[in-house]
Amino acid sequence: MHEPQEDLFAYLNSLQQSALGALKLLPLKSRAVQGTLMALRAVCGAGLAYGIGRALHTEQAFWAAITAIAVTQHDYADTLSQSRDQFIGAIAGGVVGFAAATLGPENTAAYLVAVAVVIVACWCLRVSTAARLGAITTTIVLLVPTSGPVWDVALFRVAEVGIGMACALPVCWAFSYFERRWLRI
Repeated sequence: MHEPQEDLFAYLNSLQQSALGALKLLPLKSRAVQGTLMALRAVCGAGLAYGIGRALHTEQAFWAAITAIAVTQHDYADTLSQSRDQFIGAIAGGVVGFAAATLGPENTAAYLVAVAVVIVACWCLRVSTAARLGAITTTIVLLVPTSGPVWDVALFRVAEVGIGMACALPVCWAFSYFERRWLRI
């Protein structure tokens, strides 16, 4: 039996594919303009996130910049949705990664089980779109070399994701507003 959420997801996915197909049919000049606007969104969000991360002395501010780029989408609503998924995934991955790290450093079996656990948990909690991002955060917490207590690593990763998200959202909103208001895109 299909749940209404699955049907809606399939419909929205089909709609998104149609929109992407329409963008691919645009003339080269229009694609260049759209690509330039997307690049500016990503550069502004990443630069702001990295600058704030450095100013706040997070351990590895580049994760904030990576997050800003990862959540930046052509449409503000899509950026908001991707940001929500990224944050949920970061929290889930941070919690599961922290729990697995207590089993010892470089424990490959614990790492693999943790990735599976975070993916299944996200699916069971009906946030399947955050599952992949949770697994990535778990991987970062468990496999990226760092110094200091493991809870600190998990906390900093979630904070850096939050910074990246908090920077990408207003940047994408401003670009969307500008495009609607002045460029009529």
